[in-house]
Amino acid sequence: MSIASRTTKSVSLDKEVLDEIERTKGTASISERINRLIKIGLELERKRSLHAEAEAFFKSENDRTARRAFQSASIKSLAREND
Repeated sequence: MSIASRTTKSVSLDKEVLDEIERTKGTASISERINRLIKIGLELERKRSLHAEAEAFFKSENDRTARRAFQSASIKSLAREND
């Protein structure tokens, strides 16, 4: 397991969200729980984006459109790898 570097950042959370995080955190700290939830959310967002790219690619009606969709999806995928 790699050692994560931590940075302190101030954010505002709705009271209801904070209460739910506190209720469901278990033995983890609130910061650990929030980090885990954000990672899950980011992964879900990434998967949705990949699904949308694949859908656009396979929905293409002709070869030129398909090539452009594939090219666009490839560029986005490579850009994510470089981040």
